[in-house]
Amino acid sequence: MNLSLSDLTPPLRWTSPGQIAPIVEEPQLPEAWWQAIPLDRACAIVGAHTVAGHLADLAVACWGHLMLGDILPLLRFSDPAEAERTPETLGKDVVQKLFTGVFERLLEPAPEALPAPARPDRPLPELIDELFGAMDDRQRAIARDRLYATQRATLDELAQRFSVTRERIRQIERDLRDHVEAWLGKPESSALAAHLVWLRGRLGSAVPADDLQAAVPWHRAELRTLGIPAWRFVRTLLTGYEQADGWLVAGGADELREKTRQLFADGPRPLGEAVSMVAQLGVREDVAERWILAVPHLRVLGQHVVPWPRSINEKAEAVLAVAGSPLSPEEIQERIGEDYSLVGIRNQLTADDRFRRVDRNKYGLTRWGGDEYLGIREMIAREIERAGGEASVSTIVANLTSRYDVSESSVRAYSGGPGFERTQRGWIRVAGTAPGGGEAEPYQPRKDVSETRRSFRSRDGRWWHRVDVNAEHLRGSGSPLPTGFAAYLGMAPGGQLTASAPSGDVVISWHNQPTMGSIRNVLAEYKANEGDHVFLTVSDGGELLTRYLPAAPVGMPPINRALYLFGYTAPVSSEMEGLRLIGARIGLPETATREEILNRLRERGDRDILGFLGG
Repeated sequence: MNLSLSDLTPPLRWTSPGQIAPIVEEPQLPEAWWQAIPLDRACAIVGAHTVAGHLADLAVACWGHLMLGDILPLLRFSDPAEAERTPETLGKDVVQKLFTGVFERLLEPAPEALPAPARPDRPLPELIDELFGAMDDRQRAIARDRLYATQRATLDELAQRFSVTRERIRQIERDLRDHVEAWLGKPESSALAAHLVWLRGRLGSAVPADDLQAAVPWHRAELRTLGIPAWRFVRTLLTGYEQADGWLVAGGADELREKTRQLFADGPRPLGEAVSMVAQLGVREDVAERWILAVPHLRVLGQHVVPWPRSINEKAEAVLAVAGSPLSPEEIQERIGEDYSLVGIRNQLTADDRFRRVDRNKYGLTRWGGDEYLGIREMIAREIERAGGEASVSTIVANLTSRYDVSESSVRAYSGGPGFERTQRGWIRVAGTAPGGGEAEPYQPRKDVSETRRSFRSRDGRWWHRVDVNAEHLRGSGSPLPTGFAAYLGMAPGGQLTASAPSGDVVISWHNQPTMGSIRNVLAEYKANEGDHVFLTVSDGGELLTRYLPAAPVGMPPINRALYLFGYTAPVSSEMEGLRLIGARIGLPETATREEILNRLRERGDRDILGFLGG
């Protein structure tokens, strides 16, 4: 015998030697013995039982999901039933016993009176045609039109064609399968059996289905007796392979996909490394990238393989992790390449703690560290604090313009605006800061935000203000903002806040009363109309966050209409549940009664909501 263990065991040929060696090392055998010396020599040195034990250890550790017949194809001829089972289900001891039996039979001296084997130079299609040539017309028709057809004839169609019962057709089909299986175990078909062993090694654990047709030229040849290409017959002999979505997969396709996804659970991997990792699952390196692309929730991005889950947040995290440096929302949207709105991406980048705004229009991952971009006014205050309470405008300008995409004129304009004041030596400090370093009390409005009309708290604790879109908004006019909500944003009389948005900055100023500048560009992005609603707030980083709701549909139940004005669109099971949600949105505890909720709405001035609640 001149065959090594690797020649008889296809997975050994596509599993990394570094993964094999620690499991099957044997002091009495040379390095890489499984491919370096013939099997009979290895068995002569340490015994067939020991060789089988090493292979069983490897099967359990690395190929637990594969059928035993895919690991050691010869087992399909000696023990077909057990060949359909996996190492995971049988355990190491049973697997070792089965493998030992195969090796012992293989090493038995050949009987003197064995029939002459089929000529090795005989074309295999001729061998297959000889098998079917000995059958009658009905058997060949059932083989051609049912067993090996791409569009299988039904039992009823064949029964009607041959004037027999459906059960008779089923019996002939079963007999055909048994006859072919028995024929494969005979000496005259040994050349085809050897081809199947070679073929399983070539295919690996997953391969594009059309690779089977191209594996050898004769696969495309037509079988004269059946009028079908030879590969269709060969495909039925590859038991243990499942065809799914254009792939032939050994074992279960879903299981191999999940094992592939688990390889990348810890984050992106360079493509070359990913190909090697997937090859350890038995996928040939030349098709590994195609397999990765075929696995749901994985994606090749910038020469990296990344987990690609459903949520936009996780996709944005993967894009940034591969980029390795901050990106703009526009760049993230382009690299995701799916139908996500820019507004939605900005909102998620701002709301999710995994991301940090690091420049006027750049976001990175929080785990990278670094200063957060807070808006020009807030960053001026941060520079003043770092300088000990006051700093020169020139120093602040130099620091901010060197680190962020802001202009000198903008920094100087904000430095001279509301919120800052000059010191005796011409530097600036935060307005209201006492010379001793203490701060003046923040502005206290008559009503705080929880008592302010059209202001609602979301589950993350952030307060939002609802704008009911009218003609003035659509024309570009400014609009008043409630005092309680403006104070919540950190404003005070005489102050000004500039909130950045993709469609342009929105200025909120406080002279006689807080006023919000034009939001026409925001409304245009949403294609908003009169009667629609826009909920807005300002992030700690100075971004204008918005959420749009079209006018409520006609016929909506009153409790749902009330919740809709809070921005809540999910169904509720009862009015009690709806009132509980409303109480939470206006800052009341869960224990608040119906009357307490209605009283708070009256105090706030939310008459439209009260109308839907019968209050």
